[in-house]
Amino acid sequence: MSTRLLAFFLLVLSAAGVRAAEPPPIPVKVVVISFFEPGADQGDTPGEYQYWVEREHLDHLYPFPQGFHNLRMNDQGVMGVLAGVGTARAAASIMALGLDPRFDLSKAYWLIAGIAGADPQDASLGSAVWAEWVVDGDLAYEVDAREIPPQWTTGYVPLNKTVPYEKPRNDENFTMFHLNPGLREWAFQQTKAVALGDSPALQEARTHFNGANAHRPPFVLKGDTLSASTFWHGKLLDQWANDWVSYHTDGKGNFVTSAMEDTGVLQSLTFLQRAGRVDLDRVMVLRTVSNFDQPPAGLTAAQSLAANAGHRYSAYLPALEAAYRVGNVVVSNIVTNWDRYQDHIPGSQLKEKP
Repeated sequence: MSTRLLAFFLLVLSAAGVRAAEPPPIPVKVVVISFFEPGADQGDTPGEYQYWVEREHLDHLYPFPQGFHNLRMNDQGVMGVLAGVGTARAAASIMALGLDPRFDLSKAYWLIAGIAGADPQDASLGSAVWAEWVVDGDLAYEVDAREIPPQWTTGYVPLNKTVPYEKPRNDENFTMFHLNPGLREWAFQQTKAVALGDSPALQEARTHFNGANAHRPPFVLKGDTLSASTFWHGKLLDQWANDWVSYHTDGKGNFVTSAMEDTGVLQSLTFLQRAGRVDLDRVMVLRTVSNFDQPPAGLTAAQSLAANAGHRYSAYLPALEAAYRVGNVVVSNIVTNWDRYQDHIPGSQLKEKP
């Protein structure tokens, strides 16, 4: 055998040995997605990520330079992801995770657990809201409010349309995502009785808003999300959000929470499902109410927006607590019953609403 041929065979054998030594992908049971953390992952003022890191003992750290922040896992197969604020960062981080060969995400459940603004007609401060529909609030045409025709109620026009809410609605599915309704209903049934913390400060804050639900103590409910990269605020935009969600869901969705990154995450997961990497039927969206999407009595929208700057939301910490307290019920249930739920999605026996 020639020296060159011998070298070739040794190279092939060496490569095969390296492949054989590579560890198998780590199976992930649940991925919890958060978006912001103002400081460290542990031990200081919390953001959306910290309670999950501390209380779920997400102590195994995995470098993740291709995403926004390093990944964390615990010994039970729960992964925490800090995906970054904004649709672009979140979409890029989740796509990078879905293509990471270190992890097997084929059976993983995905829980978006973040804070949000809310419509005071539907929810109260510190409440937790399970979504079935996530509607994009960015993809549109816009005419400045100072130039809209007098008969229009908004300057937002659906893509490929010429007036607000023009029918028929576009057939292209780039404006909304419909989550598994059976899984959403199962998650709600598991958590609807979870006690959420109330306080004199929350009680006083909610007295300044109209709406019977706004005056209730924090509770768990079902409602849908408008996901947009602009932090909007005010009664008129709240009305637009309600109309926009109703329009794009043919009246099936009810706007309750205003969020940002969910459409980016869901778009990445949709593409990853096409690639056989994830199961989109295993995705849940839980948004908790840190503030209302409009001003209290006596303030203009601009004054209210300024008062909320820097996360000075009236229910900031209660909303973070609610996201963990409610979300953890579902995460723990899935992990505890993994022998069943790895192949059987909970709620699959429930009929989809007509």
